[in-house]
Amino acid sequence: MKKVEATIKAFRLEAVRAALVRLGVTGMTVSEVRGFGRQKGHTEHFRGTEYSVDLLPKVKVEVLIPKGDVGDVIDAITRAARTNQIGDGKIYVSHVSEVLRIRTGERGEAAL
Repeated sequence: MKKVEATIKAFRLEAVRAALVRLGVTGMTVSEVRGFGRQKGHTEHFRGTEYSVDLLPKVKVEVLIPKGDVGDVIDAITRAARTNQIGDGKIYVSHVSEVLRIRTGERGEAAL
């Protein structure tokens, strides 16, 4: 099993969710996060004063999937989240050794 984490622009969340549902992903966790990458934030003006915004608002989507679905999930997230602008986000893939559904006690891929 694999865990795919995607940090994306917030306004692309619905497109990413829809793309994952079309692939048959049955669940996901979504968190509001803040961070910066190469763009190092940006400056804004408020009431005539310039200030720096160092941590930009993003959304993190986490899904657990069978190992064989990783390529399709990455492709779907990439297509749905891409705006071709700086700050589109990142995708991280990690191995998950065990999953347990608390309610039923199911383990492994059956618990997804």
